[in-house]
Amino acid sequence: MTQEVRQTVPTGPEPEPRLTGVRNFRDVGGLPTEDGRRVRRGVLFRSGHLAHATAEDAAYLEGLGLHTVFDFRNADDIALEGPDTALPGTLNVNMPLSDPAEGAGFWKTVRNGDLPALRDALAEGRAAERMTLAYRRLVLERTAEHGRMLELLSEPSRPAVPALLHCAAGKDRAGTSIAIVLLALGVERSAIEADYLESNARHRRYQVVRGDGSTGSAIDPEIRDLLDPLFEARVDYLRAAFTTIEEQWGSVDRYLADGLGLTPERRARLREHLLDA
Repeated sequence: MTQEVRQTVPTGPEPEPRLTGVRNFRDVGGLPTEDGRRVRRGVLFRSGHLAHATAEDAAYLEGLGLHTVFDFRNADDIALEGPDTALPGTLNVNMPLSDPAEGAGFWKTVRNGDLPALRDALAEGRAAERMTLAYRRLVLERTAEHGRMLELLSEPSRPAVPALLHCAAGKDRAGTSIAIVLLALGVERSAIEADYLESNARHRRYQVVRGDGSTGSAIDPEIRDLLDPLFEARVDYLRAAFTTIEEQWGSVDRYLADGLGLTPERRARLREHLLDA
């Protein structure tokens, strides 16, 4: 029996829930496609990790009727932050989008506040270069994972929606993955970029916790400046991913078909599941 995907009719901007222990949460619904449709509300969400969700946060998330939570964190992330808070009746799919050992020493340096080491790694534009390379690699090296994500979201009998996609901060790995879903839906490129930049809102930003437990204003101002390119959503990063798609595959359609294995039939089902009629 085909599972019916919940349908809602957007009635304009909805109040944004202020979750206490989950940062950067939002419904992607309402974004416009190039053919005049919109992403359906209540079926596709994005956020930072759920490890610190409060009881109230969990109750709100349970009320969304989520079928699947895609957790793009790696083993190091989970060891540091903890596993996601369990949501009854929701399938948690851990789909790491970076090697568990990659960058572990660097993030230890960040949390230890080692200023000389951070200058060597991040000063003089090196932080932005690091991020640009990371976005390019997410496209080039994670085709199997992104292909599987689209496969699950487009299942004919039991699609993985409503779905929540998250990583640690909900900005880079989740941001790229959401962008790929939106490209497959035909969402306008400017709308994809605008949604990505929403991660810059102060209440959405990932909070670095130092080894001594300090956060925010307690962190050395120079360290904050060095780290800003890592924790900001910069449109140039996302555009580097788009450019990589075009350089490697020639077009979004060929990337989806040849790179991710998204057949025309699955793409049509994805649109059926996630777009308003």
